[in-house]
Amino acid sequence: MRIPPTLTHLAQGALMGAADVIPGVSGGTMALVVGIYTRLIASIRAAAALRLREVEWGLVLPLAGGIAVALAIGTVVIPPLLESYPAPTRGLFLGLVVASVPLPWRRIARPGLREVAIVVGAAAVAFALVGIPPRVVAEPAAWQGAAAAAVAICAMILPGVSGAFLLEAMGMYEPTLQAARDLRVGYVAAFGVGAVLGLGAFSQVLGWLLQRRHDVTMAALVGLMAGALRALWPWVDADRGLLSPPSDTGHVLLVGALAVAGFAAVSVLVAVAARREQGRRFPADGRRNPSPATHPPGPGEAA
Repeated sequence: MRIPPTLTHLAQGALMGAADVIPGVSGGTMALVVGIYTRLIASIRAAAALRLREVEWGLVLPLAGGIAVALAIGTVVIPPLLESYPAPTRGLFLGLVVASVPLPWRRIARPGLREVAIVVGAAAVAFALVGIPPRVVAEPAAWQGAAAAAVAICAMILPGVSGAFLLEAMGMYEPTLQAARDLRVGYVAAFGVGAVLGLGAFSQVLGWLLQRRHDVTMAALVGLMAGALRALWPWVDADRGLLSPPSDTGHVLLVGALAVAGFAAVSVLVAVAARREQGRRFPADGRRNPSPATHPPGPGEAA
């Protein structure tokens, strides 16, 4: 039985929303995994430029609904899991992201030394960024919330560092959650305006890069995702310093098993997306469908 596209996109949005709640996991990574990344960027870019007829509303609307539902549930469920079971939860997320790292690399038409250098540089930047110790800004002003949102929202469409993590690094994560709980309308409205403006501006830049500097952009995404894995290492101290695994063998095996389970889950999603893409290009009648893009989708980027 074929699943209706609306339900599929709703589920994809739920994956993106759940990822955005987790400091260290990006909704953009999940968009790559489920195969809607380039379509989503194109629609956001068209909406920001008020070219509303070019927006894939059949994709964007259910996706937004899934993101909203997952964010509402995730903010209640995921933080307590990270607090009560930090190492096992991070282990699961680590496996999810590790399996996602090769996806942008597979989309590079002719990888060479330039792309390798970009991967190393981007990974170093992300590794340093996610190692910044957490801090909290006491009673931030509305304009600070808007500025933080404009930066953090970019992570929703950029695989690698998550929006939640960027808010943590800027000291705005806890104050923003508290403002939402306290229904501080002015702050929340300013945060929303900053998010809309930041998303619109960054989508134009990212869309241009995907069209004009595709291979370089994909290499940078690989590096960002690889470097950001530091944020998901299961054992860290209060200042995000990396620790060695404990001597408790059972605990380490549990974390490792969850990491493998996360890796396997994403691998299955990627394989399904690849089969769907192959079926689209080579239908049952044996005729190849033309690819609509200069850089055809690779595994995990089905149209």
